[in-house]
Amino acid sequence: MKFELQHTDPRSNARAGKITTDHGVIETPIFMPVGTAGTVKAVHIKELSEDTKAQIILGNTYHLFLRPGLDVIETAGGLHKFNGWNGPLLTDSGGYQVYSLSETRNIKPEGVHFRSHIDGSKHLFSPENVMDTQRVIGADIIMAFDECTPYPCDYDYAKNSMHMTHDWLQRCITRFDNTESKYGYSQSLFPIVQGSVYKDLRQQSADAIAATNREGNAIGGLSVGEPHEIMYEMTELVCGILPKDKPRYLMGVGTPSNILEGISLGVDMFDCVMPTRNGRNGMLFTSEGIINMKNEKWKKDFSPIDPNGVSFVDSQYNKAYLRHLFVSKESLGPMIASLHNIAFYLWLVGEARKHIIAGDFAEWKPMMQKKVENRL
Repeated sequence: MKFELQHTDPRSNARAGKITTDHGVIETPIFMPVGTAGTVKAVHIKELSEDTKAQIILGNTYHLFLRPGLDVIETAGGLHKFNGWNGPLLTDSGGYQVYSLSETRNIKPEGVHFRSHIDGSKHLFSPENVMDTQRVIGADIIMAFDECTPYPCDYDYAKNSMHMTHDWLQRCITRFDNTESKYGYSQSLFPIVQGSVYKDLRQQSADAIAATNREGNAIGGLSVGEPHEIMYEMTELVCGILPKDKPRYLMGVGTPSNILEGISLGVDMFDCVMPTRNGRNGMLFTSEGIINMKNEKWKKDFSPIDPNGVSFVDSQYNKAYLRHLFVSKESLGPMIASLHNIAFYLWLVGEARKHIIAGDFAEWKPMMQKKVENRL
C-alpha cells in the first residue's frame, strides 16, 4: 500500500491524498461503507461500485468468523471472490464487537474469550489468530487487535487497557510480519490508538503507534458515547502526533457533521453504519439537511430526495413515492434510502476533497455543517 499526500488546506489540517492498493486507488478523504457480514445491507455490489462510487468497503472479522466461517471464505478464495467486490477492502479486528458483547466475554492478557451471539459457542480471539483470520478473509487493510474501552471508564481501567492493546499490537506485528497473504496481493496492518478520553494516555498511545512505522494508523475508542467536543479534542491531539505521510483512520465516525470536523482535524478515512442503519428506518441525509421520510409533510412532495442531485436516486425517485414505500412497508424503501445515504456520504467527502484542493475548505466547512445538521 502507498499513500501520497497531495494537498493540505492552508487554514485547517484538512488533507487530500491518494491510497494505492493492489485492488485499486482510494482518493482521500474517504468514507467507507460498512459491510458487516460481507454485504452492505440492502445494497447490491454493482450499486456500490457504480451508483454510490464507493472506493473501499469494510468487512467485520467477528461476524465473518462466525458466519459463514473461515472455511467457506477460504474455499471461495477470500471475501473479494465470495461477495464479488473487486475494490479495496478493510477488515476490523473484532475488538469493537468484543467491547459490545460485555455480557458474554472475558478479557485476559492472552486474548478475549467470548460466546457467539448466534449459538452460544465458545471462542477465543488472540492477537495471533485475529491476524490469521483477517489474512484468510483477504482484506487489503487489516486492523490490529485492540480493546475498545467504554465511555465513561475510569483512568486506571483506560490505562491498563491501553497497555494491553499495545502488548497485543506487538504480537499482531510479529504474527503479521511472519505470515504472508493467502491470495497473491499485498496486505497492510494498521495499529489503533486508544486511551479513552484522557489526554496523557492518548498522547502515550499515539506516540507508541507512530513508533511502529506501519503503513497507516487508526484512532479507536471514540464515538462510544462521549460528547462530540471531547471526541474532537482527542482526535486533534492524536492527529498532531501521528505521522503526516501516512493515512489516518477515525473508526466508527459518524454523522455528516462529525466527518466534516474530522476532516478539518486531519483525518483521511471514516466508516459508520449510520447511512444504512438510519436509511432503513426512514432517515435520509441530504445536502440541505436531514429528512424523516415517514413524516406526513412529504405525502404530496414530488421533488427529488436531494435538490442537488447527489446520487442517481435523485433523478429517479421523489419524496412522496419514497414516503409511500416506507408507510406501506415495501422493502424497496429501505433499499433506496440506504443507497441514497451512502451516495450522499461519498458525495460529501468528495466535495470536501474538492474544496481542500481549491484551498477554501475552511470557509466551506462551517456553511456545509450548518446545512447537514438542519432538520427539514
